[in-house]
Amino acid sequence: MPNRIAAKITGVAGYVPPRVVTNFDLEKIMDTSDEWIRTRTGIRERHHAEPGVAASHLGAEAAKKLLAAKGVSPEEIGMIVVATVTPDMLFPATACLIQNRIGATKAWGFDLSAACSGFAYALTVGAQFVGSGAHKKVLVVGADIMTSILDPKDRATYVLFGDGAGAVLLEPTTSDAEGIIDFAHDIDGSGGCNLFMPGGGSLNPPTHETVEKRMHYVHQEGQQVFKYAVRRMSELACHLLERNGLSSRDLSLVVPHQANMRIIRAMQERLGVDDSKVMVNIDRFGNTTAATIPLGLADAVEQKRLRKGDLVLLIAVGAGYTTGAVLMRWAY
Repeated sequence: MPNRIAAKITGVAGYVPPRVVTNFDLEKIMDTSDEWIRTRTGIRERHHAEPGVAASHLGAEAAKKLLAAKGVSPEEIGMIVVATVTPDMLFPATACLIQNRIGATKAWGFDLSAACSGFAYALTVGAQFVGSGAHKKVLVVGADIMTSILDPKDRATYVLFGDGAGAVLLEPTTSDAEGIIDFAHDIDGSGGCNLFMPGGGSLNPPTHETVEKRMHYVHQEGQQVFKYAVRRMSELACHLLERNGLSSRDLSLVVPHQANMRIIRAMQERLGVDDSKVMVNIDRFGNTTAATIPLGLADAVEQKRLRKGDLVLLIAVGAGYTTGAVLMRWAY
């Protein structure tokens, strides 16, 4: 059965650190080329945070930009849900740090870890608190400093990721013509060994040995991740549409996780939608993990690709494996 939630997105904003790193910049520090990166990933450039800048800094900037645009006071926020795999520290939660930075003195919140599906998961969780009537304004943030966990000696992963953040505001709705229609999420822990960071947790706490073995960086089996992402994103998208008596022809915009242009196009082909209905900005930002979908939504709003009532699909696959999809009618 569908899982309609009486909640809608009423605002979105993105923020990336000012430093732009192009493929040509990477050519100078590793064995790679602009052509190699572009043809395999679709990425031309990405943003890197400076030392000392953390996920809470980017998330707070996105949140402040959003609240200013909406004319909403931080004290009106009742809850903050932050999706991240690069928290400032193990504790306190990045949500606590963002809450303090933006002055949301009446909010509570927490972090959520689902890697590249994190924003979709956080959106679903935050929407439940709005739909239940518990809160009238919930802030959902996706923020990651992926450069903090990338191995500069591994060109297969280092070229893929960037740093960034995005935030949306969730508020109640009483109309079926707007808001979240349905969601679908799943996990497959058997694939965890294909995309993970082995060091830094309770299994392999930091030691000289874990550092020497480069265990505090992203490790990825690219082909396995590619195959799983294309299959599950396509399957879950079709399932969500069919469950609600809809088809891909009804979609106005698909905002997929921006992991790799080949993944996006393969998923798009299976779903049967043309380029005009797919949001792509991986060329400018790379893979910003939990930030990719809100950055995509922010770009779509800026480019006037969304109108009130449009059917929008958010879809992602991440490490874990995790899969997330949210179907909604755009509210403004």
